[in-house]
Amino acid sequence: MSLDAFRGFVMFLMMAEVLRLAAVAAAVPASAFWRVLAFHQTHAPWAGCSLHDLIQPAFSFMVGVALPYSMASRLARGHSKKAMTAHAVWRAFVLVALGIFLRSIGRDATRFTFEDTLTQIGLGYPLLFLLGFRKMRTAWIAFALILVGYWAAFALYPLPGSGFDWAAAGTTPGWAYNYQGFAAHWNKNTNLAWAFDRWFLNLFPPDGWFRFNGGGYATLSFIPTLGTMILGLAAGRVMRSGRTARQRMTWLVTAGLIGIAAGWLLDAVGICPSVKRIWTPSWTLFSGGWCFLLLAAFYAVVDLRGWRKPAFPLVVIGMNSIAAYMIAHLFEDFIASSLRTHLGAGFFTAFGAAYEPFVMGAFVLAAYWLILFWMYRRKLFLRI
Repeated sequence: MSLDAFRGFVMFLMMAEVLRLAAVAAAVPASAFWRVLAFHQTHAPWAGCSLHDLIQPAFSFMVGVALPYSMASRLARGHSKKAMTAHAVWRAFVLVALGIFLRSIGRDATRFTFEDTLTQIGLGYPLLFLLGFRKMRTAWIAFALILVGYWAAFALYPLPGSGFDWAAAGTTPGWAYNYQGFAAHWNKNTNLAWAFDRWFLNLFPPDGWFRFNGGGYATLSFIPTLGTMILGLAAGRVMRSGRTARQRMTWLVTAGLIGIAAGWLLDAVGICPSVKRIWTPSWTLFSGGWCFLLLAAFYAVVDLRGWRKPAFPLVVIGMNSIAAYMIAHLFEDFIASSLRTHLGAGFFTAFGAAYEPFVMGAFVLAAYWLILFWMYRRKLFLRI
């Protein structure tokens, strides 16, 4: 149950974007309370980490945690490895397609981009599944090769020369978050992943449409994202092992502290900046460490302490995570418009115009949860 609650917590953070905390903080700039909340509901401009930055790593991590349970369940039901592998490939295809669909909403044509969370998971999932059949030693070797290889590829890619067209990359040499020296190999839209997308994404229609991603996100991030999922696979195997509860907690907490320390150290000494948007190896370690600690916390509170009733609202979300993801991307405008129609625009300014985005968002968020609760009561769970 702790895994469902953890997943529900992460999806709640994503759905809670409708609260528009940054808009409230801008309207009441003197309030430190709203500034802190806004910071943790906003992605870091480049390097750094907020609570919001941990959503995608945690969601990817939990894919790995759930895999040993899923594979054991299918094997117990008599599924062959061949059939399971075919299902894994199909699942990966659907996840990629869903990500492309969501990124194309409101566009004049399909946008074949691969930076969406679902797409990133889908691209790496078949490899994760194959590792699920192997010993953990093989998975750790793959993890090390992924991080070292991804780091080396960026480090060897040449820095922008004197004739580099910064405008074509959507950035400037004087951008406040640019690194200097060796770390500049991981600067926004001048790195290996950006160059790859300039070639790869323009293989898809319309011709020559891609120049840069405004946020610096990239297709190749699926490679270190696979590393995050491997960390989850390791955690899932520990949770399914014959270890005692105390041994599981010790392993998770120790792994978490090691991951955070290693990621921070690589960033601090300048070997590899910790950047979520291109999922640097140091970010894989740092965010993975937090994922271990969060899983340990939910395991301790929900499964060991037995706080199941307080966790129930999160479980409702976590047991239908794909539905929650789609609802958050597709239903916001419809629900907000309906609320304004039936309650009146003035209803949401009753606490002051500055708080209107938050009040509206709270009602939209409640509507999301009620839809998921309706599905839970009727045992309607979206599975891929």
